[in-house]
Amino acid sequence: MADHDEGGLGKKASINRRGLLKCMAWAGTGVLWSVSGGVPRSLGLLGEAAAAEQKSGGFTFLQISDSHVGFDKPANPNALGTFQEAIAKINAMPTPPAFIIHTGDITHLSKDKEFDDADQAMKALKQKVYVIPGEHDVADADNGKAYLDRYGKGTKGKGWYSFDYGGAHFIALINVFNFEPGFKSAGLAKLGDEQLEWMEKDVKGLSASAPIVVLAHLPLWTVYQEWGWGTEDAPRALGYLKRFGSVTVLNGHIHQIQQKVEGNLSFHTARSTAFPQPAPGSAPAPGPMKVPAEELHSVLGVRTVNYVPGKSPLALVETPLGA
Repeated sequence: MADHDEGGLGKKASINRRGLLKCMAWAGTGVLWSVSGGVPRSLGLLGEAAAAEQKSGGFTFLQISDSHVGFDKPANPNALGTFQEAIAKINAMPTPPAFIIHTGDITHLSKDKEFDDADQAMKALKQKVYVIPGEHDVADADNGKAYLDRYGKGTKGKGWYSFDYGGAHFIALINVFNFEPGFKSAGLAKLGDEQLEWMEKDVKGLSASAPIVVLAHLPLWTVYQEWGWGTEDAPRALGYLKRFGSVTVLNGHIHQIQQKVEGNLSFHTARSTAFPQPAPGSAPAPGPMKVPAEELHSVLGVRTVNYVPGKSPLALVETPLGA
């Protein structure tokens, strides 16, 4: 499979609408930003914000993405090493997250050793880890069997599932099977009828005031169609969520921060722990982007999200792995 990827460890944000999610922030000390109507404002140091949110009865979770364990090309000769660095940074957070999510491309070529190395690294995390696959995790000829054998217990179909935590409803979607990278076919990812029908039933009985967090590997909005950075049938999925007051969509795949707010929907792609990718359309094709070695840690990162009851603005804080 060609070397191309997505984004992952990057920021801590607060998602909170109508008493919903409130704060995303990066692991490490940094500035917390509140984004209201697309306009950011500084709220103060991450540690101070996290402490205040903890007092409010909320919780924090953290997103990792695109660790690409097994990647060893010039863009990052030791992707496992930077993944381990990210994990160490998470474990050093002054306010530990309640759980971790990994939004795909755990491995680079879905090999047994790569999964073994990634699993061993994640054992150092103190929290439960929820995962979804990236296209690199289902790239082998077994059509995702190795991934599903390890992580698919209790999931539906090709690995989709949902869960509730602290008043928020999380929906983990899979859009990486039968996906042809855009620089080959300009095709977009798909969720498929079976998964979409499951999703419609999953949210049907929920109160419209419930905060919704959607996880997927490829973006659920079309970031750049020429590179396949989008999901063809995402509008159908998002249509099931229009009645909810707060919907936050967290993706990986493009290895950089891109954000979009559309009514009640907030979309956030994430950085990788392995390597960056070029900005949409800024290169002939997507793929691992080499930067000077001393700059690599500045373009990698992790994202945390804090739930704070009773508040509405979305706050974002970005702190790179090297901070």
